[in-house]
Formats: sequence, C-alpha cells, structure tokens
Amino acid sequence: MAAPASAAAGRGGGMSSDNAKGLVLAVSSSAFIGASFIVKKMGLRRAADSGVRAGYGGFSYLVEPLWWIGMISMIVGEIANFAAYAFAPAILVTPLGALSIIISAVLAHAILQEKLHIFGILGCVLCVVGSITIVLHAPQERDINSVKEVWDLATEPAFLCYAAIIVAAALVLIYFVVPHHGQTNIMVYIGVCSLLGSLTVMSVRALGIALKLTFSGTNQLFYPQTWAFALIVATCVSTQINYLNKALDTFNTAVVSPIYYVMFTSLTIIASVIMFKDWDHQNPTQIVTEMCGFLTILSGTFLLHKTKDMADSPGQSFSTERLKHASLDAVTSQG
Repeated sequence: MAAPASAAAGRGGGMSSDNAKGLVLAVSSSAFIGASFIVKKMGLRRAADSGVRAGYGGFSYLVEPLWWIGMISMIVGEIANFAAYAFAPAILVTPLGALSIIISAVLAHAILQEKLHIFGILGCVLCVVGSITIVLHAPQERDINSVKEVWDLATEPAFLCYAAIIVAAALVLIYFVVPHHGQTNIMVYIGVCSLLGSLTVMSVRALGIALKLTFSGTNQLFYPQTWAFALIVATCVSTQINYLNKALDTFNTAVVSPIYYVMFTSLTIIASVIMFKDWDHQNPTQIVTEMCGFLTILSGTFLLHKTKDMADSPGQSFSTERLKHASLDAVTSQG
C-alpha cells in the first residue's frame, strides 16, 4: 500500500521532494549536454583538418583537446541525468532533455554559424511546450526496495520481447544499413543511438535505484543483477558514443540534436511504460494528454528538420541579388 499512498500524496500535494531533486538534476544535465554537442563538434572540425573525419571511420578527434572538453561536459551531464533517474520516473526526467535542444541549436547558430531559421526557433518552442505537457501529467514514481525487484520487471515476457526487438533492429542498422546509407540518411546513426539509448536508460535507472538504496543503508552491490545492469550500460553507452560522433560529424548539429531527442525520448518512455508499467495507474485523459505532448514535440522536430533545407532560402537569394544590383549601380555611377 506504500506505493499508492505515495502516488496519492504526490498528486494531492504537488511535486514530491524526490521528484524536485530529479527535476533540478535533469535541467542541469540538459545544460551540460547541450553545450557538449557544440564543443565536441568544434573538436571534430579541428580533427578533420589533420586526419580522417569521424564520419568516415577516423579517430583523430581522440587527440583533440576540444573534443575531450566536450566529452567531459557530456559526462557531467550524463552523471546528473543518471542521478535524476534515481529520484524521479523516466517519463518525468527524459522529456526535460528538450532543454538541450534549445541550448545546442542556439549555440550552433552563434558559434558554429549553422543557420537557425525562424521556424527552427518555433520548433524549439514547440518541443519545450510538448515536454512541459508531458511533465505536468507524468505518473508518480513507484516504490522499489531492491534491485532484484527491478530485475524481475526487466525479465517479464513483455519487456524481454521489447529488448529483443530493439537489439535486433540495432544490429540490422549497424551491419546492413550503416555501410550503405550512414553518410546520406540522418536517421541511421541516430536510430542506433536511440534504440540502444532506451535500454541504457532502463539499466541506468536500475543502477541509480541500487546506489540510492545502498547509500541509504541497504547494500545492493552484492546482487549480481546490479553488475548485470552495469554491463548493459557500459556496452550500450560505448556504442552510442561512437555513432553519435558519426552523426555530429556528418550532419547539422541543429538537426541532429532534436531528432535524437525525439527518437530517444519516445523509445525511452515506451520502454518505461512496458517495464515499469507507468501508465497502469493513470486514467485515459492523462494518457491522451501525454500523447498530445508527444505530437507537439514531433511537430517542433519537423520544423527544426525543415530548417536544414533553408540554408539557401529565397530571402538569402534576394539579399544576394540586392548586393549584386548595388555593386552594378556603384560601377555605373563611377563610370
């Protein structure tokens, strides 16, 4: 009866202290991760000048200091994100990654000179509005007293089927699609990252709960399940980093970030709904409202994606023509 009581208290008295801690950690995480995209890409550009680009299998970025600064920033952000999952449910923490879209898109426009059209700004706003909608209607965290309880949830038939489909899809992309379409289709690299990312978050949440319980006095480090989750995290994260580097090196940062966010968030929430049964105690109105939030985020992502095709917009061409005419007028007047 503890879990329902906690949920009822959360709904009646506003955000719990644990959810508030998760919220602050998630916002901090987005700030660090959003900045890391830009710093890492600056490092990748420098590395490309002296070696083979990461998008073509090169690893010269490993000796570039800027890439490591970006990597450290991302690690700090991921640690904050890791901690957030120990205090709040994934459906609350994950959508706040929209803040990293805003940060990376604005910094890419200001520092990397990657043009962000007015519709891109509108897309960012829509992503945030959709995320807030989801957060306001997110379910309360369930009480878990042992990492073995998380393992039992992860080994139920429904989640095992989900995990098998995700792993199979990732392997197909890596071995059959990446070699032929990785350099031309932005969804390929991001697809690998997002698919494995959903499994990463479930394992990170399990580890976060294990560490939280351990620090509270109930040692979970003796359970083999804790180390099994740690192994899954290490495997998935290393693969994600590799393919995220390829995506950043090949495509526009202002497009990579939002698409990665939407795919990763959608798959993570689906995984959380299956594994932790987040929607079991919600009514249809709450679930429909959350889905509307997803549609709002997808609309924002579509607008951000379309800005990629606006680099040579009619407005820019018009400005170019005006400059040409001004030059011609100056030559005529001098003559």
